[in-house]
Amino acid sequence: MPKKPAYGKSELGNTHVHESVRPKLSDCVFSATAYRPATGLHSLYIFICPMSKSIIINHLIQEIRVAVKIGDLLSEIYYERKKDKSPVGNIYKGKVLKVLPGMEAAFVDIGLPKAAFLYVDDIIVDDLDPTDDPTEESAEEEETDEDEETLPVKKSNKNLKISDLLSEGQEIIVQVVKGQIELKVPASHAASQLPEEILSSCRALTASASQNRFPTAENASKHKPNDVGFIIRTVAQRKQEEEFVLDIQYLKDHWEQIQDNFSSQSAPALLYEELTLTRKIMREMLSNDVDDIIIDNTREYEELKTYLNKYLPRYADKLKLYDRKQSIFDYYDINVQIDRALSRKVPLKSGGYLIIDQAEALTAIDINTGSFTGKDSHEQTIVQTNLEATVELVNQIKLRDLGGIIVIDYIDMESDENRQKVYQLLKSELKRDKAKTKISAISELGLVEMTRKRSQESLNQFLCTACPVCNGSGKIKSPETIVYEILRDVHEYTIIKPNVRHYAVTVHSDIKFQLENEARQELKNMERVFGGSIRLTAGRYFNLEEYEIMEATE
Repeated sequence: MPKKPAYGKSELGNTHVHESVRPKLSDCVFSATAYRPATGLHSLYIFICPMSKSIIINHLIQEIRVAVKIGDLLSEIYYERKKDKSPVGNIYKGKVLKVLPGMEAAFVDIGLPKAAFLYVDDIIVDDLDPTDDPTEESAEEEETDEDEETLPVKKSNKNLKISDLLSEGQEIIVQVVKGQIELKVPASHAASQLPEEILSSCRALTASASQNRFPTAENASKHKPNDVGFIIRTVAQRKQEEEFVLDIQYLKDHWEQIQDNFSSQSAPALLYEELTLTRKIMREMLSNDVDDIIIDNTREYEELKTYLNKYLPRYADKLKLYDRKQSIFDYYDINVQIDRALSRKVPLKSGGYLIIDQAEALTAIDINTGSFTGKDSHEQTIVQTNLEATVELVNQIKLRDLGGIIVIDYIDMESDENRQKVYQLLKSELKRDKAKTKISAISELGLVEMTRKRSQESLNQFLCTACPVCNGSGKIKSPETIVYEILRDVHEYTIIKPNVRHYAVTVHSDIKFQLENEARQELKNMERVFGGSIRLTAGRYFNLEEYEIMEATE
């Protein structure tokens, strides 16, 4: 069912809608006009009814796909494939292989193909002051009331050396946070990013929470075990106390299991495997604005139902089993939108379009009016196209998970006021993006430079591979260009080997057709010049640019 509508109001066509009810691409908008005889003014009322948000799960043995839809619009897509499942989130018992004092780092074997790299600043030393003897209790600790509850905080390692903290053969607990790029230990929340793998180590599961910043932290503190702490996420501000109790119990159960595994297994060993994609989505994305969770796997449905009833009971009724014969992603029109997200050209409803080109470290987004001619002035047509394109390009950036430097080439606008209007909309739309972004104002040339931070491959990188013919450029040589290359090469052979009179040329069938028809006269002239023959053959598996020239018998 649609949520309760909110409304904004405008006079004489100058619409002013509060940000909280501003129409989005995914909203359904109803409008009505009213005439007031006393003033002779027409009022425009805009009723905005936010569309439903659905999590749709395609769960197969070999692959899990999770789509987030807002209304009919695909907002996010996630993949997990069994054969190359990411180790991100896994917790391991590792053994220090080598300590490197010169680099203030160490290599740790955690059972992955590549040894993990641990930098000194990423090691957690709980309750340790570098100026104190770690074996002695401070006077302050002795005077502390035993009943007083405190949250342990990570101490700085600035004055410590790697050799003081680790030794070869030492066993530690580590957690993968960025695949083969970056690693850290549980409870480390300040790891640096380096080109190699990074580890942090701690002796207990501890973290800090600020009750001043998050008043709801009091709910967690009431039920927190004495020897652990918790990081309170911003979303916790909307959670009830019973949800804290369930979350704490869930984490406590898992941590106790990890400790038991650490004691009973020899390094390197996997102590805890991160949840499947489906469970991670349940853990991180469930909120009051989610209306439906739809899954097409009966067994996983039953397991999810049990999980939700135990840890997230308020969402259990939203889980539904999809049992139609048609693919769930086809039924909800998701596959079509995925293909659209892989396309270079993205059409707009008005008739305009986006062109999105991805390079290695930069993405360029070009906006064009296309067939959209507008009804008012040329400037207004441009502004309308830019505004519509802004909403769509932000959705494409999120859906494609683009990162690095992004340059947006807006259609040139003459008015500073119009440029500011488009820029403010861009800032507003980016607020809905969970990734960290930084944008510059629109320049006089209509360019916006922005950066976006992401921690995984883009959708294009994950689903696609470079074309073996064009090597990812998107272009190949024209048939005419290839024909003239072949003619030049044959000519060079006749000069290098003047005694050879016959050649066999194997080409793509389209090129063979071009040589036999469009370039037939050139071939005959060449044969007459060197006094021999050129025999053409179509290569069955040849691509358009591929050809082979061989010496042949008559």
